[in-house]
Amino acid sequence: MTITIDPVATAGLVAREIRTAERDGAPTKVAVARRTYAADRADLWDALTSPERLPRWFLPVSGDLTMGGRYQLEGNAGGTVERCDAPESFAVTWEFGGSVSWLEVSLSDSDRGTVLELVHEASVPPELWDQYGPGATGVGWDLALMGLGLHVADPSAPLDPQASEAWSLSPDGVAFARLAATRWADAAIVDGDDPDAARAAAERTVAFYTTAPEA
Repeated sequence: MTITIDPVATAGLVAREIRTAERDGAPTKVAVARRTYAADRADLWDALTSPERLPRWFLPVSGDLTMGGRYQLEGNAGGTVERCDAPESFAVTWEFGGSVSWLEVSLSDSDRGTVLELVHEASVPPELWDQYGPGATGVGWDLALMGLGLHVADPSAPLDPQASEAWSLSPDGVAFARLAATRWADAAIVDGDDPDAARAAAERTVAFYTTAPEA
């Protein structure tokens, strides 16, 4: 898949929100991302849940994708399917690096296609939030939502991980990450974060996503 997008316009397709919440007595941060896709709900649901289509825009998945089943994304998170109401919404645990968070995705019809709302709730260590803010996971979800948009536009095109990595380090990729991280910082500021600290954390997030890994 060749990535040819307007990074500013594409990053601007996502509406972002941060909420401070609580789960089982522990404080959490909730990141909400919404984007409208020019696709019907059944097709978008299939792209989100089909083991055959997920690798074309996200990651290969294994396991049981039915209610109560365990799934594993290659090289990334795994978890349990807690709820599945096709073709409207699903909820899963998101288990990675020894931590557990909670992900819910819902779809609704609109006059421009289908609105996808992604809600990711996590108990974030204060030092990690201070360092990166919501962009630590938020920019990753932005990249996934971009990949989904490219897939919906051309379902037959395979995902090329090398092309995706090269794009993330290109001027367009850096511009996309910077705008996405800035918008997540803006959302955190609305939720009550210190503006200067939030914007500094966003810059560290940009560096994280746009610095080539050491050989």
